[in-house]
Amino acid sequence: MKYGVILVSACLLGVNCRHDGGHAYCPEVFDELFNRHFIPVCPEQLGGLPTPRSRAHIEKGDGRDVCQGSVRVINKMGEDVTASFLQGAKETLGIAQMAKAKKAILKDKSPSCGCQSIYRQESLVKGVGVTAALLSESGLEVVSETGEPIIMDKNR
Repeated sequence: MKYGVILVSACLLGVNCRHDGGHAYCPEVFDELFNRHFIPVCPEQLGGLPTPRSRAHIEKGDGRDVCQGSVRVINKMGEDVTASFLQGAKETLGIAQMAKAKKAILKDKSPSCGCQSIYRQESLVKGVGVTAALLSESGLEVVSETGEPIIMDKNR
């Protein structure tokens, strides 16, 4: 096994953990993980948020800025859910470290897991999610469900 244990966004495996109570099942990810060791994670649930929950977005910048404490994550009700997103990212990193994972396959467009893009209000913008940023900064290879690597452009 090239990567050993792989973390994967639970929603990509059909777990109903998305903000709307649904999933984002991706058969290609499921096929890639066949006969491999993997751990499904939902950083937002690990951060204590319920399912379903109000949709959230990073107000400006991206997950790197949230990790640095300069930007907040706000849900559709206007509530600051930054602490839950940071806690979920830390819990996910803790799981990765315990399992000695070297790779994570995460759901793009998510404020937690986005690797190429995230939503800001109702617009899709270039950027990474909070968990994707923390895992990448900690040395994990982070890719989206399509296999695209996390964007490294900090100038977004």
